[in-house]
Amino acid sequence: MATYAIGIDLGTTNSVIAYTRLDQDAAQPQVLSVPQLVAPATVESRFQLPSFLYLSSEQEADTGNYDLPWQPGGKDAVGELALQQAAAMPMRTVAAAKSWLCYSRVDRHQPLLPWGAPSEVPKVSPVDVSRRYLAHLVAAWHHEFPAAPITEQRVVLTVPASFDASARELTREAALAAGLPADLILLEEPQAALYAWLADSGEQWRRHLSVGDTLLVCDVGGGTTDFTLIGVDEIDGALELQRMAVGTHTLVGGDNMDVALAHFASTAFADKGLRLDAWQSVSLWHACRAAKEALLALEGPKTYPVTVLGRGRRLVGGTVSVDLQREAVQALLLDGFFPVCKVDDRPERRRASGFRELGLPYESDVAVTRHLAYFLSLHGADAHSARVTHVLFNGGVFKAPLFRDRLMDILVQWYGKKAQPQVLAGVADLDYAVARGAAYYGFAKAGRGIRIRGGTARSYYVGIETAGLAIPGAPRPLKALCVVPFGMEEGTEVRVPSAAIGLVVGEPCLFRFFSSAVRKDDQPGDVLEHWSDEELSETDPLATTLPVEQATEEDYVPVQFESRLTELGVFELWCVNTMSDQRWKLEFSVREDAEEVPDPQEK
Repeated sequence: MATYAIGIDLGTTNSVIAYTRLDQDAAQPQVLSVPQLVAPATVESRFQLPSFLYLSSEQEADTGNYDLPWQPGGKDAVGELALQQAAAMPMRTVAAAKSWLCYSRVDRHQPLLPWGAPSEVPKVSPVDVSRRYLAHLVAAWHHEFPAAPITEQRVVLTVPASFDASARELTREAALAAGLPADLILLEEPQAALYAWLADSGEQWRRHLSVGDTLLVCDVGGGTTDFTLIGVDEIDGALELQRMAVGTHTLVGGDNMDVALAHFASTAFADKGLRLDAWQSVSLWHACRAAKEALLALEGPKTYPVTVLGRGRRLVGGTVSVDLQREAVQALLLDGFFPVCKVDDRPERRRASGFRELGLPYESDVAVTRHLAYFLSLHGADAHSARVTHVLFNGGVFKAPLFRDRLMDILVQWYGKKAQPQVLAGVADLDYAVARGAAYYGFAKAGRGIRIRGGTARSYYVGIETAGLAIPGAPRPLKALCVVPFGMEEGTEVRVPSAAIGLVVGEPCLFRFFSSAVRKDDQPGDVLEHWSDEELSETDPLATTLPVEQATEEDYVPVQFESRLTELGVFELWCVNTMSDQRWKLEFSVREDAEEVPDPQEK
């Protein structure tokens, strides 16, 4: 029987592990201090594990500089030392691995990272990098609690609310390979942030929220921006929290600010006659991270130096520095990422060229405020309809008060002073909120805490190839058949009404799936013949061969669909033969309680 509920925040920039005992009357989440390398051959414990991996050279591998208490003879570094090496040796340092997990245009099992590194640098896959971060946290847990194996605890691992089913499964795959238990729970990060607020508020939370309120969780972290709407309902005389909507995956966050600051700093280097090459530019990007955090702090310095190693004939082995001014940096980041805008403004979708590298698909418009305006308009919470009544901030970016203040000022402009939203304050520390909230959720799973309900956050569809005359060189058009409606609850099932569909069996085939966070009225059996990219997004296809029991003259059999959402939050799509008792199952996870990997099978 589990002794602890453990929450793990696998962050883009930092990872955190928290825990609470399950034999207490109330959850008391605490953050675990994680031993890590902070300098060569120097191990210290920190409450955050920077999500960076440094891949050492052959000359460094046997020096003993990368030994850990549980791993003598280590060859690479995870954590603080790797973060430092990101500025000194950027081509050997992996960053933003989490953002790669949800990028479906590359094979995330292939060694891709560090992206753009020279051929002599060993590469690792996004899945393996995530495994290494989690394995370090698992080892730190066993180092502190050797009598409480993590596989015997209740573990909750957080993911962005915008992660699709494929990204969730890849995260789960990395977690299992790192030694986490097979029954681990995946929880959306904005929900985890709200659970942290609930843990800190106790029973007092009902004094802050009332029936009919709409809470916006605004989560801007190192690599992504996530928006979630949560409503307050009354069921059987008690207040309940109901998730209403989640946003799309938006690659805007603290990393983008670091790049913007590096671009700003590069002009100062140019004034000194130093034109940065590609290697120095990456180094400067990482160096600007520390400058940003210092200059945005409440009592930060008026100036902060950033330094790059010299590369010219006169500067090899030397360094060049420039001082960044606090006021200039704050104005640059505030107006660039949180500009004043109207509620009907939309993110710009500009392209510099018809060609682009296959790197991460960062947003061309980094204005968080315009992305928020668009999100609220999609989900009926802008000034023209329902409105946000409360805001909960999460993510490292909002540690800076000027960003929180600017966003609240903009909401007042949108809604008016009489209807301005209230900030839910009281979360102890934004750096640890997600991990602490995940631990609280693990505690609440035992029925002793508040839970957020809402079923699926998206509608799900299958792609159906249309019949008709073939056109040379052109694929047949697809229709999208709704098989899971928005908000479908766990433990329910539905027979999808439709004409018989031809299911290809006995040969390799690609099954295509789509999802939508905005089409909330579609019902099972609804067919879409046309849709925009904003309405439907395609998840990773499922390639498999479905067996057939008996010989058939056709390469397909007529089926209809049955959809089930198990108590564990696993979506099962059953293909039922309309002419026999034969059935096939396709499944993938769609919610935070996923406990199975895709495993097509016949029954």
